[in-house]
Amino acid sequence: MVLSLDALPDSFPKSFLERNLVVRTLITNATLLDTDPEPRVVEGDLLIEDGRIAAVGRDLAADHVVDAERAIVMPGLVDAHRHVWQSVLRSLNPDSTLGEYLDLVLGRLAPSFTEDDVHAANHWGALDALDAGITTVYDWSHVPHPEAALDGLARAGVRAVFAHPDREALPRLRPPAHIALALAATGPVYGPVEEAVQDWKTARELGLHISLHATGTGAVESMHRHGLLGPDVMVVHGNGFTDEALRLMAEAGATATVTPAVEAQMGHGAPETARFRAHGITTGLGVDTVVTVPGDLFSVMRAALPGAPAAEVLKMATIEGARAIGLDREIGSLTPGKHADLVMISTDTPGMAPVTDPVRAVVGSAGRGDVRAVLVAGRVVETTSKTARERAERVRARLTA
Repeated sequence: MVLSLDALPDSFPKSFLERNLVVRTLITNATLLDTDPEPRVVEGDLLIEDGRIAAVGRDLAADHVVDAERAIVMPGLVDAHRHVWQSVLRSLNPDSTLGEYLDLVLGRLAPSFTEDDVHAANHWGALDALDAGITTVYDWSHVPHPEAALDGLARAGVRAVFAHPDREALPRLRPPAHIALALAATGPVYGPVEEAVQDWKTARELGLHISLHATGTGAVESMHRHGLLGPDVMVVHGNGFTDEALRLMAEAGATATVTPAVEAQMGHGAPETARFRAHGITTGLGVDTVVTVPGDLFSVMRAALPGAPAAEVLKMATIEGARAIGLDREIGSLTPGKHADLVMISTDTPGMAPVTDPVRAVVGSAGRGDVRAVLVAGRVVETTSKTARERAERVRARLTA
């Protein structure tokens, strides 16, 4: 059976969606864009077997064939830092400063979220990410009801790292296989260093990734003094870090994520993309908050361009972002054996055609509207839901009344 890409997902073979069946599906006639070791077009077709990339090449046998003519097929985008629960507050304050955001969103609105609010917000926020070709999101969740947030992600079908600051809650959470747990650390920046030491101890005993917000001076140096830095630590933002802080991060193997659109808008300072990369620090990209900026990584990639050329920016949004959050062995490239987390991008839309260079086209021109299909673990996922939207709208109406 040969399917046109235009038929997805409604006419996609149902057997392909059944996880207990081993089905070989071949994507043909696509412009295959890989990202490791460098972004480039690769020749051949893409074979998916049991939710993973089986091979890239010619004359590959399959049960089903998808004709992806006029599409770029590439690894799904990796959003390495996002507060998914804020989806119901979209565009609430796009001209806010960081202080205004902290006061309104975290100080006044976050405490009002009920368990159902959190579930509705995370479900809708995950669909928002998928709709924009983001197949993996690092959800930095600093609201109560982590079980509801986790279930909202799972219901949408997005791959995720779910980070939460409650070290007492983390051991009892039971995520599905496609979602990992992490510590959303508040210290030593937004809490005492003694608390941070205990948080790190718990996270490392559980084998969890650790992420924290930090800007200015002192945070990295404090982590170094207390033995907290390591390859399991990802620092978000980093605006205004000293050269010594960057050196310490690099030596410890710590990673970073920049959110250049939010950082420029909220006044964090100039994004530190170029300085992180100059020190050899693995760097991902994040949306951060849709309260202020759009929920797609295409706009974030363009915001990052002053700090890196297009090919490096695409790496940051795929394989390097996966490396920053500790998932590069599983996602982020078209390497056989990895999960078939893919995004298919049209090349014949007014905003994309004609395509001279696929890498530059994705970074410089593509947008949410060019995403034709999104696959997570080889499955085409739905990226919208009337019920989820209506739930999100009810939450927004109550919170902002």
